[in-house]
Amino acid sequence: MASEIWFSPWALALLGLCIGSFLNVVAHRLPLMLEREWWLDMAESQLGDSAAWQRVSGHKGEPPPAFVQAAKLVADKVGAMPSLSLARPGSRCPSCGHELRWHENLPLLGWLRLKGRCSSCGSAISKRYPLVELATALLFAACGWQFGAHASTLVWCAAVALMVAMALIDLDTTYLPDDLTLPLIGLGLLGAGLGWTGTSLESAAWGAFAGYASLWLLAFSYKKLRGVDGMGEGDFKLLAGLGALLGWQLLPSIVLLASAVGAVVGVALIAFGGHKREVPIPFGPYLVGGGVAAMFFGQELTRIWLPLN
Repeated sequence: MASEIWFSPWALALLGLCIGSFLNVVAHRLPLMLEREWWLDMAESQLGDSAAWQRVSGHKGEPPPAFVQAAKLVADKVGAMPSLSLARPGSRCPSCGHELRWHENLPLLGWLRLKGRCSSCGSAISKRYPLVELATALLFAACGWQFGAHASTLVWCAAVALMVAMALIDLDTTYLPDDLTLPLIGLGLLGAGLGWTGTSLESAAWGAFAGYASLWLLAFSYKKLRGVDGMGEGDFKLLAGLGALLGWQLLPSIVLLASAVGAVVGVALIAFGGHKREVPIPFGPYLVGGGVAAMFFGQELTRIWLPLN
């Protein structure tokens, strides 16, 4: 009885609202945190490092003084920035810096109570925040409905949370962080090994391999033919994670659905939205959409592509 209450669609929807609020923070801050790390790593282990310079230049000696000065400047500037993590500082208005009070930060209700505007300066608060919270709540509730009132349903909720965060970050930055793609692969393999996902460990392992290898091969061939990168490595890892979670059998459905929707949206953006052809369109959100669809309608999708199956 307790599990039926705690893992019911309604309870999971409330959990999804809270997780969705956190995902908004992850989507905004994680790329910034990673970029700071990259800048510091470049300054400390590349520009000012003698061994790195000797490997790159092929000559013995110290890096040019300008490189050393640039490394120190970058390290000083980035190091002097206010600390940033997923927990600190608290959420605040990007326009005036007003730190949100606890009741203003309530998932969905806070935005509705404020009528979508900062209580201090009146600036508009993006509708994306409540929409992400609501979407996550609905997806969590759908997981409870689809997979039942079991603790293992939390595996699917965790996968949904990772995918939502990846879709948002890829839309904003065209980057899929290893901090999210690799945990999805691990979650899929762990869930299969413990019997939580209904996918055999063998199918999950082959799904991870086939997901990565198929997109890698496609991107490799495209670069050989066109001389430019057509897809990032993050997409390979995302599809590997979906393959580990759902098994190799559903990979064709995920890729076909993602490609079809991506092609339609891409053509529409170019034709009606003024999107330039040379500007890349992130593929991650479409893979996430295909993965979510396969989670809930996997067999039905397979029968569409392979009617004899």
